Amino acid sequence: MKITDEKINQLAHLARLNFTDEAKVKIKNDLENILVLCEKLNTIDTEGIEPLIHMTNSINIVREDIVIQEFSKEDLLKNAPNKDSDYFRVSKVIEQNK
Repeated sequence: MKITDEKINQLAHLARLNFTDEAKVKIKNDLENILVLCEKLNTIDTEGIEPLIHMTNSINIVREDIVIQEFSKEDLLKNAPNKDSDYFRVSKVIEQNK
């Protein structure tokens, strides 16, 4: 497949981009290099190779979710600019129209 100026203009239009003439030349070269690489990949014999689904054989390796109370309510409320017993107070941000 040959990358033409028309194809670059079409891609630019679809992506809502504007390119200078210098940028179009660079993009054209980059796209042609990508296509050459794809053609090289097509020549590789993949007969008998299983598709890669995961990067490793490990599945769902996560730490156990353990609840730890690192701070008390009192410690957390010390930093509140405005508080009411056990809660943070915030300014009203939503007006209701009736």
